[in-house]
Amino acid sequence: MARINVYAGGTLDRLSGQRGDAAWITARRADPASRYVVVWRSRSLVRDGEPPHIALLNHATVEPVIDQAVEIALLGVDGGTAYFAVGLPASTDDPTEGPLAGLGAFEDLRAVGGRLTAPEAAMLALSRGIMYWHERHLFCGVCGSPTTSHDAGFIRRCTNDACNAQHFPRTDPAVIMAVSDGDYCLLGRGRDWPEGQYSTLAGFAEPGESLEEAVAREVVEESGIVVRNVRYHSSQPWPFPGSIMLGFHAEAATTEVTVNHDELEDARWFHRDELLNPRDGFRLPRTESIARRLVEDWLSGAIDD
Repeated sequence: MARINVYAGGTLDRLSGQRGDAAWITARRADPASRYVVVWRSRSLVRDGEPPHIALLNHATVEPVIDQAVEIALLGVDGGTAYFAVGLPASTDDPTEGPLAGLGAFEDLRAVGGRLTAPEAAMLALSRGIMYWHERHLFCGVCGSPTTSHDAGFIRRCTNDACNAQHFPRTDPAVIMAVSDGDYCLLGRGRDWPEGQYSTLAGFAEPGESLEEAVAREVVEESGIVVRNVRYHSSQPWPFPGSIMLGFHAEAATTEVTVNHDELEDARWFHRDELLNPRDGFRLPRTESIARRLVEDWLSGAIDD
C-alpha cells in the first residue's frame, strides 16, 4: 500500500498542542510569512494552470476579507510557515469579483483535487472539512445555545454556562469495498450519477458494529450478496462533506444479485475484461477516488481472492 490516496499525504504538522496558545496564534496570523487558504461556499480558491495550485495568500492580501470570515482555523505548520484557512460566508458575493480579484477562482475540490500535489490536495481537504463543520455547528447540539470557536478553530464551546459542552470536528466513518468472485467484480450505481457510471458499494458504519461488520451489512443490504474474508485495503479522507472512506476487499459467498432499489438504481457483476475494455458508455468511478483505486488494484492483481 505504498501508493497514497488523493487527499491523504499531507505534510503539515498540525501542532495540536499549540492551538490553545492564543498569543502564539495571534502572532502567527500576523506574521508576513504565514499563508492563508480561502474557502467560500465549500469551494477553494485555486490558481488556474496545468497543474493548478492553491492560492496561498499572505496576511496583507487576505486582510480585506478577514472581517467577513465565519471562521479562521490553524491548519498547521510546514517548513516554519504557518497555514490558516479562512471560511467566508455563503451569503457574500464571489470575492474574486471584489477584494480577491485576479487571485484565482473558487473551485469544487473534486474538480481539481486529482491534479493538485498530494500536500496541496490534503491541505484543501482539511480546510474544506473544517469550514463545513463550523458552518453547521454554530449552535450547541445539547441545549441549543450559540457556540463560539476556540483552540484555533478545533473546538466549539457552548456559551450557556449551565451547559458548557465542548464540540469537536466530526469525521464520519464510511466503508467502501471491492467485492469479487473470481474474475468478476460487483459494482453498483446511484440514480443521480452520470450516465453509465458504476462504482464499488459503500455506506456509513453504524453504532455498535465493527468495520468488517459494516462491510458485510452494506453489501447484503444493497445487493443481496453475502461476503466473507473481509480485508482492509487503505483509507481516504473524503471531505464531501465530512467522511473518512475506509477501503476493503471482500470475497463473495453468494452470487445472486438482488438490487435494493431504495439504495441503488442497479448493481451487477462485471467481468474483468469489461472493466479493462469499457464499452457502450460505461464509466468507472472518478480517478481520484478510493473506489477507482480499489477497482484498479483488483484488476492489477494487487488484491486477490
